[in-house]
Amino acid sequence: MFTPLDRALERGWPGRIEGNRVIHLAAQTLQAYFAGGGEARANAEYSLDEVRLLAPVIQPPSVRLFEAPDRFVFANPAALVGPGAAIRLPQGAKELGVQLRVAAVVGRGTEIGGLTILGDWRAAALDAPKDRDFALGLGPVVVSPLALGAASVRVNGAERAGGPAAGFPWDEALGHAARNTELRPGDLIGSTAVVATGALRAGDRVELIVEGIGRLGAEVELKP
Repeated sequence: MFTPLDRALERGWPGRIEGNRVIHLAAQTLQAYFAGGGEARANAEYSLDEVRLLAPVIQPPSVRLFEAPDRFVFANPAALVGPGAAIRLPQGAKELGVQLRVAAVVGRGTEIGGLTILGDWRAAALDAPKDRDFALGLGPVVVSPLALGAASVRVNGAERAGGPAAGFPWDEALGHAARNTELRPGDLIGSTAVVATGALRAGDRVELIVEGIGRLGAEVELKP
């Protein structure tokens, strides 16, 4: 999802990135695009420097964060924020941690429509489940489910933690998520934590990076 800088759309438009261009697709949301079989008429084109990328999924039907391939917890869809969001310290917390996850966006049926980065923000000072109920970063783009490279978390320009992003058993997790229920386009399936780091305080700038997807949160600031 994106908005032209000269229009500042709150919800934005779905778009396809080709090189340094963004092509506006004639669908209301990414969910609608996937529900339509991944096809939509191409509208206007914009240069990447003329747009701002937003959270790629708006109000997903559900968010599941996996702790193991056969075990997950639900997260708050209303807590989703996009690239460059200000993550505010929740009341009762003086510092935060973040778990970098890869998120699958469910497409048509139980197929994976694409992959993106999910930042699972945590406040260890708060009791569960409120310790993770305030912010879920998502973006910057959704890519085809191809091979992923390394993942890392950078804080104020310096690498804090890193590791491989590949290896999560998506088929097993999707099958478990779909058991006795129905997955819908736009549902988010978060992998187990790829990289985690803590002791993030007010003023820190955090980047979540996955080779093959991009960078999320280059402008994130933690504010009291």
